[in-house]
Amino acid sequence: MLGQRLEIRQGQGLVITPQLQQAIKLLQLSNLELDAFVEAELERNPLLQREDAEPGGEIETPAAAVESHDAAEMSFDEGRVGDADRTLDARSDDVYGDASPGERTSDRMEDVGTGEAQVGLNDWSRAGSGGGLPDGEGREQPDTRDATLWEHLQGQASQAGFSASDHAIALTLIDGVDEGGYLRGDLNEVADRLGVPLARVESVLTVCQGFEPTGVMARSVPECLKLQLIERNRFDPAMGCMLDNLDLLAKRDLTALRKACGVDAEDMAEMIAELKALTPRPGAGFGGEPAQTVIPDVHVRADPAGGWKVELNSDTLPRLIMDKRYHGVVAAGSRSDMEKTFVADCAAQASWLVKSLDQRAKTILKVSSEIVRQQDAFLAFGVEFLRPLNLKTVADAIGMHESTVSRVTSNKYVSTPRGVFELKFFFTAAIQSSDGGATHSAEAVRHRIKAMIDGEGRDGDVLSDDRIVEILKETGIDIARRTVAKYREALRIPSSVERKRMLRTG
Repeated sequence: MLGQRLEIRQGQGLVITPQLQQAIKLLQLSNLELDAFVEAELERNPLLQREDAEPGGEIETPAAAVESHDAAEMSFDEGRVGDADRTLDARSDDVYGDASPGERTSDRMEDVGTGEAQVGLNDWSRAGSGGGLPDGEGREQPDTRDATLWEHLQGQASQAGFSASDHAIALTLIDGVDEGGYLRGDLNEVADRLGVPLARVESVLTVCQGFEPTGVMARSVPECLKLQLIERNRFDPAMGCMLDNLDLLAKRDLTALRKACGVDAEDMAEMIAELKALTPRPGAGFGGEPAQTVIPDVHVRADPAGGWKVELNSDTLPRLIMDKRYHGVVAAGSRSDMEKTFVADCAAQASWLVKSLDQRAKTILKVSSEIVRQQDAFLAFGVEFLRPLNLKTVADAIGMHESTVSRVTSNKYVSTPRGVFELKFFFTAAIQSSDGGATHSAEAVRHRIKAMIDGEGRDGDVLSDDRIVEILKETGIDIARRTVAKYREALRIPSSVERKRMLRTG
């Protein structure tokens, strides 16, 4: 029988408020993404302002207050590990778990930087006696940045004497050039899209391949090298045969290469020297999009008293405050319910954001301090002493969930006496010891394999993967041959056969 009835059930569930979602997102943002998020909030919320701005009155404690000297010093006493705010400790299956770093930011961030600056009135009191504009105003400023490869090619195309239609074809081809100077894309697709014969596109490409730098707009490495050899008047059938067999040159199989080219050993050595003088990436010398400089979130320095000091980088911490006096003024002037609701929401969001930034800084400091405590041998003695470490070990030590540690270590960098590393660098897999002792870090084993292979030239012997396994087992590292091969390939080290050829040919 089907029927309707009312039931009351009691259960437990995790409810994530919008404020908690924001706090979780702040944890996983890099310092660049965080700065863009803060800029968006400053534009949206009139009650927020940066600490270095002139305050309007009483303010809340800024988020950067965590950067005090006492809080920055790390203690290795496990019994004194403070409790973190559990409101940031969400599980890995919560919201935004699959979002990429670029998607984690607020939707409002899409408009950051796109608005045009407001045109203000000139202050004529600063004008000179000649009636000119103040310094820097109304004058064309010189463009001091380096020209990109595409700008360089477009300038040459405009001076190549193309007709209007051929110039359009040339610009379309230039748009398909990558940063290395190679033309990517199908010429047939370009011809179909522009509605011109393929022969005409190829004719325009031939002219464009004469642009500087030599070898630009080639469609393959052999074609790029061929263009450079033609300019030097060094392209002949033997050299063309070598370009057709670059795979043999990469394998250092000179016997087969000499047979294919029909030359003797002396001619082969000269041809190889000529190829080495060429540029396989002709566009690499031109400016492109400016690379983002890695700014560390945490600094680790040696403590004169022993141990290590862990400090947050104050330059990456947004210093936000909420102006309570201005809040009081606008709250008193609110008339309608909509205005009062807007002011109340802005005040709540500002207060929560300041607290969330403060908690984010404390969490980063806490996680970083535990990582440094676990990997102090690496900081003192080098990569060979890097210990196996996983998220659970750090999470258990500081009383947080693994997902929180994972978010904190994503896109965060630490500056140490041994260089700048991403926090995830310190999490390495464990390789068992052959004698039942302590496990070994995979990164340390990779470093040892590289050191062994680097010393082959001095010892006069080339180590096979099997021999490397035997040597590592003699030192107490139980590792399989396929693991050695995987680590060697990850380090881009050729096989023992190819290394022998390289040693024979010098």
